[in-house]
Amino acid sequence: MRKLAFLRSVDIQRADPYIQQCVRDLARSGVETRLFHTHGEAGDDDFPGERHRVDPAVTPAELARLVADWGADAAVSISLPCENALRDATVKQLLDARGIPTVMTPLAATRALSDKWETKQLLARAGLDTPRGVRADSDLLAGRGLPVPAYADALRASAEEIGYPLLSKPIWDSTSMGIRALPDPAALDAYLADPPEVSAVIEECVSGDLCSVDIVGQPGGYQVLPLCWTGTAGTEPVFTFADLRWCGPRPEADAAFAPVARKLAALCEGLGVYGSVNVDMIYTGSRYVVLEINPRIGGATTLSCAASGTNTFRSLADMARGRYTSGTAHRTRWAIEFLSPERLPAPARAELTERLAVITAHELVIDGVSHGDIVVLTLAEGDEEQTVKALEAVHTASGFPRPEVLDKVRALLTP
Repeated sequence: MRKLAFLRSVDIQRADPYIQQCVRDLARSGVETRLFHTHGEAGDDDFPGERHRVDPAVTPAELARLVADWGADAAVSISLPCENALRDATVKQLLDARGIPTVMTPLAATRALSDKWETKQLLARAGLDTPRGVRADSDLLAGRGLPVPAYADALRASAEEIGYPLLSKPIWDSTSMGIRALPDPAALDAYLADPPEVSAVIEECVSGDLCSVDIVGQPGGYQVLPLCWTGTAGTEPVFTFADLRWCGPRPEADAAFAPVARKLAALCEGLGVYGSVNVDMIYTGSRYVVLEINPRIGGATTLSCAASGTNTFRSLADMARGRYTSGTAHRTRWAIEFLSPERLPAPARAELTERLAVITAHELVIDGVSHGDIVVLTLAEGDEEQTVKALEAVHTASGFPRPEVLDKVRALLTP
């Protein structure tokens, strides 16, 4: 292989530092890389290969032509969220037909996993727990097309059978966008009187600990990365990065996840997953309830890589080069991620990198909006107290991180 293309739809910084390590390794092996990205800026430090900024309105056919015209021998999708994964799955189909193999889950499976209702059916057939729910069709609720006068009442009856509180989730959205709480029948009545413009899943609200896991591989071999804990699920939706996100020792929960991991890997095998998928779940203390499977790289990929010493982007490149071998990805360290609503001051950045094992610290931009700086750091088991003291020293010197973040880290590492 001489040339490998990467397809990306959001700022490349969310892949720090593992995409840079992967690209430098490829360069040392004599492989040229080019990033075809539709959003964000990417400099030499972000992607140490060639870069091609593409119009966000690019069609799959146009993107496939750009990759082919560059002379790519293969391509890898590292796009998110799911609407861009669907674009890349379409590009895959076009590039595969041109003889340019593309690491991306096939179009039919990507389409099914992008649809929350379709995913729910797949999960149930695979023997996995998923919240009980009903599909709310936007056309029928709005009276478009075939008139079904009893449709709203049918949804009310289904809601009563499921039980309150409920959540409404757009079928084709991700990153926790568009979720609406329906705590009681009155809230459902208001929802039905002014329904969203898009179809949704109305499902039971499951309480517990939110967690996420990446599964990487291809038919014949999948690697389930360590669980990442991402917050608390309740009756109200929360911003994806609002809470501390971490990967660390939790023996009872890890043991309970083992059979779930096997079922998820078997589901990936049946779907022909090729690349990476990200699974969002709730752990209730007794069972894992699977919320969705995103057919793409995950938002917690950096966290799981940092905790396990793996590199998902290198694995994807190995698939493109025909060199991939699956194996077990054990957690070897703690990894902690937190968001600062303000940008990280230079003195605080210097203090952090001097005192702690910082994996990455960069601006978090979603849909063109800055949410401050996000930091990922790691530590060995046994270094919990030392790490808390170091973080307290950084806070004393610079005021960073905020006291509430420091309190959460302290409670996690030294309960």
